[in-house]
Amino acid sequence: MAIRLKDIAADLGVSTITVSKVLRNKPDVGEATRRRVLKRVKELNYRPNLLARGLASGHSNTIGLIVPDLVHTFFAEFAKGLKAGLRKRGYQLVLASAEEDPQMEAEEIDNLLARGVDALLLASCQTGTEGLRSLLEANLPYILIDRVLPYLSTHFVGTDDVAAGAMATAHLVSCNRRRIAHIGNSELSTGADRFRGYQQALQMAGLPQIDSLVVHRVRLEEAGDKVGFAAMAKLLQSKKRPDAVFCYNDLSAVGAINCILEAGLNVPNDIAVIGCGNLRLATYLEVPLSSIDQNTAELGEQAASLTTTLLSGTATPEFRDIRVQPKVVARASTVGKA
Repeated sequence: MAIRLKDIAADLGVSTITVSKVLRNKPDVGEATRRRVLKRVKELNYRPNLLARGLASGHSNTIGLIVPDLVHTFFAEFAKGLKAGLRKRGYQLVLASAEEDPQMEAEEIDNLLARGVDALLLASCQTGTEGLRSLLEANLPYILIDRVLPYLSTHFVGTDDVAAGAMATAHLVSCNRRRIAHIGNSELSTGADRFRGYQQALQMAGLPQIDSLVVHRVRLEEAGDKVGFAAMAKLLQSKKRPDAVFCYNDLSAVGAINCILEAGLNVPNDIAVIGCGNLRLATYLEVPLSSIDQNTAELGEQAASLTTTLLSGTATPEFRDIRVQPKVVARASTVGKA
């Protein structure tokens, strides 16, 4: 028979409220009693019934997160940071992937709402509000992550992508590059903002934007290496090839580097390459990749903090727009060997 909270309480001669407080890490329990309860809980391998607790309290202490693609390292790293931030605040994370499919995203929203999550975080691939109808009607706190939806005013946590684009391009300028190309994705807010930063940095440096050196593509999140390879091949066909390229993300930068090397050129001597995301394996690539670090741990912490603030009821009525500042991490793909 399953062990119940009241069984532990009766066994120790304390109230069920006391046992509950210990399990919820409440401070108003004596240290000796706390140790006794935790020792007995461990001995009995007790697992609280979270569903029953949620039904009784009206809260599940779970937060839902829907990302476009779990293969992409940025979203995996963000989920890790978010989970750490939520866990120390007493919440658990339930994760789902929409695979860049608006219909699947709408279904995952319904699934998480049915599970009774207390709040929902979403990096959306929607192009309108129809797929978000269930969420908008649920009277549930929700936060957009990474991607802005221009037609929807709500809380947002993400990278300052304009700054990311400007930093990447300015870094290439500092490496004495003058024909700087860009492989981007203008269909996403992240891509549009990084492109805007690229344009601003060129203007600040007094360099022209050369239209033939700008290639916009889609599916850069999950198939970025292949797309980046093909985009770089197109850039190499220009009458005057670029001497540097800023890529929307690290996957597309990896593909670009492979294309450059296959063409018999050198990175960075012939063409310098910088990505965005600072994936963990960037140091171990054939040519270690310079990148923009989006500080995913801080993004996760900010998202966790805002989520619990919204659930506490102490948030101000205004929507919060939190942009975490990125930084340049220079490696051999732009600065050569040390």
